[in-house]
Amino acid sequence: MNSMNNIFPYLTDLENNNNREWFNANKEVYKKSCAEFEEVLRSLVLAVNKFDVSIPFCDPKSLMFKVTRDIRFSSDKTPYNPSFRAYISSAKKMPIPVGYHIFIQPGDRSFLGGGLAHSGVKGAADRVRSYIISHSLEFSEIITDKEFSAHFSIQGEALKNVPRGYDKNHPQAEYLKNKSWYLQYPVSDNLFSDTDNFVGQAEQIFLLMKPFNDYLNAALSGLEMPTR
Repeated sequence: MNSMNNIFPYLTDLENNNNREWFNANKEVYKKSCAEFEEVLRSLVLAVNKFDVSIPFCDPKSLMFKVTRDIRFSSDKTPYNPSFRAYISSAKKMPIPVGYHIFIQPGDRSFLGGGLAHSGVKGAADRVRSYIISHSLEFSEIITDKEFSAHFSIQGEALKNVPRGYDKNHPQAEYLKNKSWYLQYPVSDNLFSDTDNFVGQAEQIFLLMKPFNDYLNAALSGLEMPTR
């Protein structure tokens, strides 16, 4: 497999020179870095497909997010995200069905993710809350599993209180407050020095995330994403 020799220096330079002039002057390095990331994604999709057959073989470019930022409504006017991001799921970059997220940013800010990170999908939170109530034991078994709990804690945007209509004394009441439910596993910069090792490690982490993803996908089954 190709190395990731260009990715980290490029992203570091982009963060330090976050402007269109520098970006345009370094298009060739950007293209080389993207090609490296595509190769990593291609290997990750093959690895994930071994244990999650819902993940289709596809062009890695279709899983990648752009580095350009939408700055129309942001106080931060820097035009680029100095990171490489991708989402591996049966619906490619759509948040539902949930899948596996990869985020690469120098400075030990990289991570592997899973679950539902978006809190704004209409109807999603109510479906997950209702499913947690009706499948409470299964939820508990997943999140208290020794390997799972050693690697992850459930994160997400949450309300201060259990929303109206849900039992505030339910055993999983703390998770009924959530509006999103996701996992993040930090990845240090040095792991990327050996691409094959990184892909192997990522495969194992994503495998540990799969029961949580499967649970959320069962809860969200049939929910249609809004069309623009």
